[in-house]
Amino acid sequence: MEISPAKKGSVLGAILLIAGCCIGAGMLGLPVLSARAGFIPSLVLFFVCWLYMVTTGILLVEINLWMDKETHIVSMANQTLGKTGKTISWFVFLFLFYSLMVAYIAASGSLVSDFLEKHLHQALPNAAGSLIFCLLFGILIYLGTNALDWFNRFLMLGLITSYVALVGTGLPHVNTDLLKHQDWSLASFVIPALIVSFGFHNLVPSLTTYLNREPRKIIQAIIIGSLIPLIIYLLWEVLILGLVPLKDFEQSLNQGAIATEALRTAVGASWIVEIAEIFAFFAIITSLLSVSLSFVDFLADALRIKKTPQGKIILATLVLGPPFLFSLLYPHVFLIALNYAGGFGAVILFGILPVLMTWKGRYVKHLNHVQLIPGGKFTLVLIMLFAVSVICIQIFNQFIF
Repeated sequence: MEISPAKKGSVLGAILLIAGCCIGAGMLGLPVLSARAGFIPSLVLFFVCWLYMVTTGILLVEINLWMDKETHIVSMANQTLGKTGKTISWFVFLFLFYSLMVAYIAASGSLVSDFLEKHLHQALPNAAGSLIFCLLFGILIYLGTNALDWFNRFLMLGLITSYVALVGTGLPHVNTDLLKHQDWSLASFVIPALIVSFGFHNLVPSLTTYLNREPRKIIQAIIIGSLIPLIIYLLWEVLILGLVPLKDFEQSLNQGAIATEALRTAVGASWIVEIAEIFAFFAIITSLLSVSLSFVDFLADALRIKKTPQGKIILATLVLGPPFLFSLLYPHVFLIALNYAGGFGAVILFGILPVLMTWKGRYVKHLNHVQLIPGGKFTLVLIMLFAVSVICIQIFNQFIF
């Protein structure tokens, strides 16, 4: 992404960029994945995963400050780890962003289909809803950044308004007894989705330039900018877990459904469900917008595709085509794709690789810069162990359960 020079230096602007990047479709999966563990175990893991992602984000800032100019994560890996690091980061980037696109497109299908059936009395399969969604975003990609920017402003207004309305009117109806359920043995299921829900790391190179390469301002923006989504996610957890009984979450988990479908099952037709579905719609679109825009820029640079009219059509097809076809084959893949994105893609790209790059820069190349994360090698080893543990948990949960 590019930030205009006139806006450089604004910590508030950087905070909002980070918050907007984190808040999205994770909200539709987190309550379903965390329900079996319960609110208290999930609360602890929310803070652990938030701290982990903040720490690895700051590591990327330290690495980026070693570079002479704004540098993409793949280029950072190339300059620190060589061609092997570049190749790994390139493929993991593809895996992460395609996984996210699959999750968003799969979830969008049911939202669009439900909306058309409810308001236009026109029943359509979920695949048709996903196709409508992809065509809309294909047109936006073709129109370019300005169209996406204005559309995103409208979406963010809708997202904020619907969230405030939902939380403000729904919290008085929360059943606190539902929040007392605890099963720590199932808490690990939510970790991969939490990792990807606090992912802002692709913004780090742009933020470093935006804040004039001033470490204090960048760290301040990262901490505050990621705290906002943390608070919003926790309020959302209280609301959904306090309104939906565990048995309804079990059904949604087995079907790969989003949180609003569990809410509809528990509450039935009501104004709370109406607002929740509006919110879900905006959450999916804003997430897909952010990811697709970053993905288009990445592929344009990696494949040397110029953004001519023909080039935009090729890029839109590459970004939206494969995930759409995959969602057709596996229509209930939303939660699985979200877990794969976090449990493998985000952990490797935003966890393991930053540790390896930092280690190489600090202790092999001996780059003389201020260490932004204290603790030296001990901290890096802890981060690496956590990342490897998340991958092991994802493999265990996927193939054992």
